Amino acid sequence: MIQPSDDQRPAYRATVEYDGTDYAGWQIQTGRPTVQGTLETALARVCCETIRISGAGRTDAGVHASGQVIGFRSAWRHPVADLERALNAVLPAAVAVRELAVAAPGFHPRFSARSRHYGYTVWVGSVRSPLRARFAHQVKQPLDLAAMNEAAAHLVGWHDFATFGVDPEGKAGRGNTRREVMQAQWRLTVDDEGVWYRFDIEANAFLRTMVRTIVATLLAVGRGERTSADVRDLLLAAERRLAPPPAPACGLCLVHVRY
Repeated sequence: MIQPSDDQRPAYRATVEYDGTDYAGWQIQTGRPTVQGTLETALARVCCETIRISGAGRTDAGVHASGQVIGFRSAWRHPVADLERALNAVLPAAVAVRELAVAAPGFHPRFSARSRHYGYTVWVGSVRSPLRARFAHQVKQPLDLAAMNEAAAHLVGWHDFATFGVDPEGKAGRGNTRREVMQAQWRLTVDDEGVWYRFDIEANAFLRTMVRTIVATLLAVGRGERTSADVRDLLLAAERRLAPPPAPACGLCLVHVRY
C-alpha cells in the first residue's frame, strides 16, 4: 500500500535515460557518483530546494536505462516544459530527462508499476570493440539461439528465483524471492555491424542481480555448457550458491516500466 505523504508540493513523474557506465548504480551512495544523486543535484540547482526522488527500479553499477521512471515533489511554479528544459541543460551528458509531466494522484514510480522490462545485448566478435563494449557484452562465437530460448521458457510464470538473485530489501525467507516473469526470450539480429543477440525479460519485479545471473546461465546454455534441464533444475533448487557469476553490467538496460 502506498502511504500518503504530508508533502503538499505538486508531484511530478519523468522518464529518464542514462548511460550507467560511470555510475555506481541508481541509489545514492556516500562519496560515489550515482544516477539518483545526479538527478537530485540537478533538481536542487534548478528548483532551489531539496528534492528526494524515487525510481521504478534500482539499477546496479554500470547498468543503463532508456525507460527509468522517477517521481518527485517540487514547488516549481513555471510550466512543466520549462522544468524539463532546465534539467536537461544542467544534467551531464550521460543522463537525460526524456519526458516530464505532472503525476496522477497517488502515483508512485515503484509501487504503482505493474511490470519492468529489461533488455540485455550480446555482441559476437573475435576482436574487442571499445565502442560496443560500453553497451553490449562480447562473446567470441555464435550461440545456440534455440537452446537458449528453450531454457528461457522455464522462467515464465510465478517462481522462486532465489538461485538467481537476492531480495533488494535484504529480507530473508523464500517468500520474498518469488516473482512473476511474463516474458523471457532471445532474438538474433545480423546487420552491417555484426551478429547480435538480444534477451528481453519482463517481470512484476526483479531481485538484485537476477537478470544478469539469468543471462549468464542462458549464455552457458548457448555455448553448450549447460542444458535446458539444468536451468529448470537451478530454478527449482532456489539455492543462490548454485548460480554462476552475473553477466557483465554493460549489456543490461531498463527498457520500459508498465503502469
